[in-house]
Amino acid sequence: MTHDPIPSPTTSPAPSPATALAHRVSFTTPAGHLLVRGALDLEDTDRGLVPHRLPRWVRERHADAQLAMAQSQTSGVRLLLRTRATTLALQTVPTKRVYPGLPARPDGVYDLLVDDVPTAEATIRGGDTVTLDMAAGTARHDLGAAGTATFTGLPAHDKTVEIWLPHDETTTLVALGSDAPVGPAERADRPVWLHHGSSLSHGSFAASPTGTWPAVAARAAGVELVNLGLGGSALLDPFLARTLRDTPADLISLEIGINVVNADLMRLRAFVPAVHGFLDTIRDGHPDTPLLVVSPLLCPLHEDTPGPTAPDLDALRAGELRFLATGDPAEVAAGRLTLSVVRRELAGLVAARADDPHLHLLDGLELYDEADHARHPLVDGLHPGPETHREVGERFAGVVRSLASGLLR
Repeated sequence: MTHDPIPSPTTSPAPSPATALAHRVSFTTPAGHLLVRGALDLEDTDRGLVPHRLPRWVRERHADAQLAMAQSQTSGVRLLLRTRATTLALQTVPTKRVYPGLPARPDGVYDLLVDDVPTAEATIRGGDTVTLDMAAGTARHDLGAAGTATFTGLPAHDKTVEIWLPHDETTTLVALGSDAPVGPAERADRPVWLHHGSSLSHGSFAASPTGTWPAVAARAAGVELVNLGLGGSALLDPFLARTLRDTPADLISLEIGINVVNADLMRLRAFVPAVHGFLDTIRDGHPDTPLLVVSPLLCPLHEDTPGPTAPDLDALRAGELRFLATGDPAEVAAGRLTLSVVRRELAGLVAARADDPHLHLLDGLELYDEADHARHPLVDGLHPGPETHREVGERFAGVVRSLASGLLR
């Protein structure tokens, strides 16, 4: 999805807080680039800096609209800086999603942490809008204006500040204003955790960017997160394996299964070799890095019913977003995939690679099972709510610590 420049206004607007403060960093400068963490590519545009979670060569070769939207949303992307500033004003152009007939989505949240402590949050109204008509299968992109998230009353001492960008919005970074100089911070002592997964890992229905389960786990485990959770796009694509292969990391995890099933992408005969090939490619760049395969979390919709998944049109007409499994369980014997089948095959596949001492398997039901579903049902039949994100993240934090220390067996 491309972004054209906003036409110049006919009159000069009043300066935004980001420009009115004594110090200003433009994100289209090297100094601005140095503040960004968790993105694999930074694109300079006429409107500002667009963080991408997939490299340029992937975006140019693979023009899938769902992948393009998911990778541009800044899940796990954050600004990391050192400063004595007591006021920070972040100017961005957010991109909002609008679904006709459904309640308006909440504005994306900007979480601010001071020396690892959650301190404030803000939202930015307006910006661009992408209107997605799920019944008609159409999309329209309308341009809007930049806005500013302002944080005041920060402690005046020298400190590390993080601003986590909205996990479910595309964010164009324009400028950062402050009342004292800012510079990049370093955390070379923290292991880098590279994670890939579906919309569950991306953070669908999490309350804030630090509330996605990978962010909860990363912060609790004291690691630096690179989140390649891509809504609807964890499909064992070879380009994703090559991206993981080429990205520096101290530990890697892969949440595999739900998207392959709900896209009805492949049959059992193709699935097992595809996973082997995915792992082989990652191992070409990370031969000894701890590598964890996470099988599907519980999703009653697809436990024993194949995909494809489709929106429930009756629910849409009633103003509710829910999903249906449209496959035929009788076709599982012919190779159609369900989550139960995927869990079984992943367990066998990892066991067959016993010559790799750094490869591990985690049953996704240890993160979210039937008892959890009884307490916190999936919001729309597919995605966990904020409480589940928190619980899954807290459970996974121990796995991350063990993986980083080489204690996971």
